[in-house]
Amino acid sequence: QVQLVESGGGLVQAGGSLRLSCAASGRIFGSYVMGWFRQAPGKEREFVAGVSWTIGVTYYADSVKGRFTISGNNAKDTVYLQMNSLKPEDTAVYYCAAKLGALSRDAHSFDNWGQGTQVTVSS
Repeated sequence: QVQLVESGGGLVQAGGSLRLSCAASGRIFGSYVMGWFRQAPGKEREFVAGVSWTIGVTYYADSVKGRFTISGNNAKDTVYLQMNSLKPEDTAVYYCAAKLGALSRDAHSFDNWGQGTQVTVSS
């Protein structure tokens, strides 16, 4: 098990940027697949971005490709989500998640979750 704590959410105007951080309690690089998910009111939790440093792969939802970037800092056991060109439809609670094993976009396959951080994009 790994503990995850997100930060960096807030209120931003459309077209603006935010960087979310996810600090892990243990060593995640080389072991875990890390993912960012989001959940808007009344909607299901959806995949945003994922990374496996073991195989050197990043992958994104089509809705954020080209605007969001997932990255990490090995020394700090921290994963980031840089969000640019934000749109009102990006408004949601954003969650960091971790899993062992294969890449996945399925929230049910991730078994370690942070508490979430709110991102609100005004038009």
